[in-house]
Amino acid sequence: MSKNSKSSSGLLQSLFAPLVIVIAFIVAYFIYTKVFGNPVNFEGGNNKGHPLQGNLLGLLYRGGVIVPLLLTVIITLITFVIERAITLSRVQGKQRLNVFVSNLQQMLAEDRIEDAIVACDKQKGSLANVMKAGLSRYRALENDKELEKDQKITSMKQAIEEATALELPVLSRNMVFLSTIASISVLIGLIGTVLGMIRAFAALAQSGAPDALALSTGISEALVNTAFGITGSTLAIIFFNMFSTQIDNYVFKIDEAGFSLTQTFAASVRK
Repeated sequence: MSKNSKSSSGLLQSLFAPLVIVIAFIVAYFIYTKVFGNPVNFEGGNNKGHPLQGNLLGLLYRGGVIVPLLLTVIITLITFVIERAITLSRVQGKQRLNVFVSNLQQMLAEDRIEDAIVACDKQKGSLANVMKAGLSRYRALENDKELEKDQKITSMKQAIEEATALELPVLSRNMVFLSTIASISVLIGLIGTVLGMIRAFAALAQSGAPDALALSTGISEALVNTAFGITGSTLAIIFFNMFSTQIDNYVFKIDEAGFSLTQTFAASVRK
């Protein structure tokens, strides 16, 4: 890959998250105003009135100005979940990892290093990239007559560690957004809840008969924002833990395969 293509790829990756958030807000605002706030969802065809009986969209519109922010959070969450699912499926490569590692070990046992490198090119993915880096160093060190045995083994370990360090950012990319959403979703929902309760108590504080519309609007705003905030946080926690476990298992397989390659190399050096 050329330097220009690498820099372009890095630029796109750095702009991905801000673009997702901006687009998510635009979509959320459209949904809030045009879908939730559609006059057909309200009595008398006026979105300033009561929602129709049993109309969920009108009720969600009553959640107030915080609802678009919570919708933005949830849309952003869905986007990053899809991105993580696609990325983590790609980094595993084409073949099942257990089968791929087993085939590599068989090739190493038969000293078919070049065939193993070709297999890594076909497999693709993070594990294949790490193994290819180790295998490329394997043959070079095997033919090196100047380095001592310990130096060769250290060099092999270093090659695998460097290749692993390059793959880890790909595995953990955008995970911080999932953890952030898990925290701020509830907080944003609480802001909407407090604003709704303020509106409800303001309606109760009026002299004479309380304003029923203002009172119901305030209660709806409080409950809708609470529900949205808890939903976004719950989903973010679930997916963050799921992807974290998947990444940990994958990193363990990379370390295990790298250790196996190093041990095989150490045994071949003694011969």
